[in-house]
Amino acid sequence: MKVHYLYKTLLVLLFAVPMQAQEVLKLEDAVKIALQNNYEIKIASNVVKINQANVAPGNAGMLPNVGASITDTNGLQNVSQTRSDGTTSSLNNAKSSSLSYGVALGWTVFDGFKMFASLKQFKELEKLGEVQLKQTIITKVGDVTTTYFNLVQLQQQLMAMDTTLVISNQRLTLAQNRFSIGKASKLEVLNAQVDLNTDKTNQLKLKETYATTKIVLNQILARDTTMDFTVETAIPVNDQLKLTDLMETAKKQNPQLEAQLINKRVSELQLKQIKAGRYPTVTLNSGYGLTETHSMLGFTTQSQSAGINYGFNASFNIFNGFYQNRNEKIAKLQIDNAALAIEQQNKTLESQLNTAYQAYSTNLELTKLEKSNEAIAKQNMDITFEKFRIGTITTLEFRTAQLNYINARVRYTEAQYQAKLSEILLNELAGNLKLE
Repeated sequence: MKVHYLYKTLLVLLFAVPMQAQEVLKLEDAVKIALQNNYEIKIASNVVKINQANVAPGNAGMLPNVGASITDTNGLQNVSQTRSDGTTSSLNNAKSSSLSYGVALGWTVFDGFKMFASLKQFKELEKLGEVQLKQTIITKVGDVTTTYFNLVQLQQQLMAMDTTLVISNQRLTLAQNRFSIGKASKLEVLNAQVDLNTDKTNQLKLKETYATTKIVLNQILARDTTMDFTVETAIPVNDQLKLTDLMETAKKQNPQLEAQLINKRVSELQLKQIKAGRYPTVTLNSGYGLTETHSMLGFTTQSQSAGINYGFNASFNIFNGFYQNRNEKIAKLQIDNAALAIEQQNKTLESQLNTAYQAYSTNLELTKLEKSNEAIAKQNMDITFEKFRIGTITTLEFRTAQLNYINARVRYTEAQYQAKLSEILLNELAGNLKLE
């Protein structure tokens, strides 16, 4: 059996038990957990519900106001009265009482169409909340996906590190055997031991990074940060993304651009509400009331009245210190600013997509190159290991080949991860990041 088959077998044995003992968290499951648990998503969802509750005719002032009231007044007084004929009367501790109750209705039937603009504005704010929720979800899905594939690359690097540890252990064993039979010096054994310890140190640091990244992902998923799990072993990269398609999709789905478009409509509706001040306001009012009074002294000791009242009120602003003109001017400037913000967002989005796509294309090429480099380094490592085993090369040549191999594996993993990050960013910008 060749030696490289041996360390492959050892590697499988090393990983068989730990991998079975841990939960394998799939990406789609991680995304579902985040959508259910993430605090920022929950907060944004509640904002949407608040905005939905605000979309009501009554909140816009379209419905009448109906109120009921009751008043009960009692008194105890010393009263003295002098009549027109000169006679007088008085009473100490004279009781008096008054009771009134009724209902009143007020209804603004015309306010310059302000109420209709207000209702439309509430609907636009509801849409804005939904877009902001979409942005929050896309951002969090991006965070989950990015962190998840960071764990995948770290896990791959740990596997590569374990492979090189197996090789370093084999090298130390061979050096010790050769030293015991007098075919190698003590220096060769010491060098092998130092290199093995260096590999163990690097492995410990990598394990720490891996464990910390697990905590970060658990935090994003809003679950117990100590929960242990493993992730899948592959980083699938979609190499079929087209810039023209992404540009077209982004113009329709990018949440930040959608928000700017909604903000412009909100500003336009705000101007309509302000312009309503140039029209009269007409309010209808009606009510029913009953009043009953009692007095122990006077010409009338008891009275009662009941009935309906109705009418209308119309008001019109004639002059308010140019307040109306000033508000309209400011509202128009806010619309202009909203239009400028849309144009700016379009330019920014176009720039971000072009930059991200350039990085995406470069990372795809690097992935292909590093995959080829890894295969070459692996072949070189196998040959070097056989030569070292039979003693035809120096330990320095062996260590160089070993480091070249591990570095090639790490670079290939990093290239895959960077390509995946570019893919995620492009889909985020296009508002097209899958939520499952």
